Amino acid sequence: MDNNNWLTQLLMIGVGTTSLVTEKLREVGDDLVKDGKINPEQAKAFVDDMMQQLKSEQGNVEAQMHRQLRNMLQDLGVPKQSEMDELRGRIDRLERQVRDLENKLWR
Repeated sequence: MDNNNWLTQLLMIGVGTTSLVTEKLREVGDDLVKDGKINPEQAKAFVDDMMQQLKSEQGNVEAQMHRQLRNMLQDLGVPKQSEMDELRGRIDRLERQVRDLENKLWR
């Protein structure tokens, strides 16, 4: 499976869920206003407060998802970017050493 496609789908699900929650909160607020239980300003404050709570919790959820994804990739044996960079550096140094040795042999 293409990892970028999988991550894109996961992000789209998150965006869709957030949009759906926002829409449903507004519907609840509108229903409360229609029933005369609260006024429009209170409904707006209710929706704004709920969205602020969701946004603050979203950061925690995102951090947890990042940790779980990082752990899953580690369990699968996928190297970290820093490990790949270190290996590239080692390969570059080894290639230079081989070239230097080859040059010494042909002198």
